[in-house]
Amino acid sequence: MILYYHPLSSCSWKVLIALYENGTPFEPRMLDDPAVAEAWLALWPLGKFPVLRDETRDRTVAETSIIIEYLGRHRPGPFRPIPEDADAALEVRLMDRLFDIYVMTPMQAIVADKIRPQGVARDSHGVGEARRMLGKAYALLEARMAGRRWAAGDDFTLADCAAAPALFYADKIEPMRGGFPALRAYLERLEARESFARVLREKEPWWPMFPFAD
Repeated sequence: MILYYHPLSSCSWKVLIALYENGTPFEPRMLDDPAVAEAWLALWPLGKFPVLRDETRDRTVAETSIIIEYLGRHRPGPFRPIPEDADAALEVRLMDRLFDIYVMTPMQAIVADKIRPQGVARDSHGVGEARRMLGKAYALLEARMAGRRWAAGDDFTLADCAAAPALFYADKIEPMRGGFPALRAYLERLEARESFARVLREKEPWWPMFPFAD
């Protein structure tokens, strides 16, 4: 099992959390190595990461939710990313999509604008729209999280793997802890969970590269 990733990538964090939850053995290959980057692009020419390569099954798996479901099927353990109950599974998948599309995506748009090369025009309108979307998402998620310990109920699932990096990064850009107490408490539970705490420790050498790190 080989994971092509970067330790600052929010999408990479999502998969790392799932791997750490089950203690799944894997070989990390970081994309700051040109040789690793070349091998990654040969496997996945779209140039998105993380990408999982399962040599035992001769399979290349991309897209974070699919990778985590693949791990749940082929490297099962105590962490069950998708519940067996069909209705519970739908709620997990919905929350996964909410965090990925309405928190992680606008957060990434704001970061991308911040790191545009010198001389390239900024997209102030796009950034404003992304911040407004984050505000809407926070309000919706605050309501849905009321009374829940984890994103979709009592159990830690795929949805929490999505929530942890999305909320952590978004809070650095568009702070939410002051106005959304349920989300604040939830993010604090995520940060205290060992799988995510490990991800946060491992990011430290690269953290100064994040443009909103201060």
